[in-house]
Amino acid sequence: MRKRIFTFLPILSCLVAMPAMANWQYDGVYVGDGWYEDDGARFILSFRGGAAAGFGDIKNDVGALSAYYYLDDAGAIIPETVCRANGGDCSGYEFLGYGDIASLSPTKDFESFSFAAGASVGWTLPGRPQWRFEGGWDHIMKSDFNASPLFRGEMQLYNGAGDATYVLSADSGAINSTVQTDIISAMAFYDFFDGVQKPLRKTIPYVGFGIGYADTTTVLNLTDPYGDLSADNDLRNFGTLDENSVYEIVNFYQSKHSSTNVAGLLAAGFSYGLTETMFIDFGARMTYIPKVKWVLTNEDGSRHRDWISAEDLIYLNVMLGLRFEF
Repeated sequence: MRKRIFTFLPILSCLVAMPAMANWQYDGVYVGDGWYEDDGARFILSFRGGAAAGFGDIKNDVGALSAYYYLDDAGAIIPETVCRANGGDCSGYEFLGYGDIASLSPTKDFESFSFAAGASVGWTLPGRPQWRFEGGWDHIMKSDFNASPLFRGEMQLYNGAGDATYVLSADSGAINSTVQTDIISAMAFYDFFDGVQKPLRKTIPYVGFGIGYADTTTVLNLTDPYGDLSADNDLRNFGTLDENSVYEIVNFYQSKHSSTNVAGLLAAGFSYGLTETMFIDFGARMTYIPKVKWVLTNEDGSRHRDWISAEDLIYLNVMLGLRFEF
């Protein structure tokens, strides 16, 4: 038994000595005599969560013609849907002309508030530990965008009786929709500190910039409270007629669309070192997305009609997280 113990002692000695001589537990380069040169290189893993606010300019992408008539007795201008109520016709009305919904302006711009979460992996540069590069994913959770009416403005009517031209103050459509976004990014950060290792119990400001791939999903529920959309024969392919409605209003199908863009990102914030490897991170990120669309589709998704878009969409995220540097 003693011989076996003495046999294993040299092996155990080597196993104890090898970690002491190896440099896997350090971030630097072994230079001999038990000293290590730390070059500041670290592997990074971070998690974060917080709030997101979105802003964008809503644009009218609709191209749909509606016919309008004048009712002498009531002195009212009505869309074709109304004068054809209950299976009737428009023979008792004066035809004023066709109006293009594209001439109306959106009643509101895109504004949203939701929650956001994200994670990143990356590294700090050897010899330049102030610079770190991270590949990240951020999820901006579902938020609502609703408008009723969706469009409003002055609409010029063409090809009316006697080639007369009329200008009509019109409202058109209403929407209830949701928006959510996923962003895959590659970012560079600069931490403002001197030396190789980040100081503990101190605030370390940082700035960052990068590019990303943004995938935004919009879910559109369109309604026609003013009857003008239902007068467009082509739009009837995107819904079903309400047989119980006096005016035969089209009930449009729920439509889902994914908009993909190259996004630009800026960041600023500060970290606070709890240990040599764990930091609290509080920061703000601004993401620029060129264009997000809301698209009307038919029941099986085989036909599409652009409806509205949010151009120059900006998300501002404020998030608190933990960053680990090994």
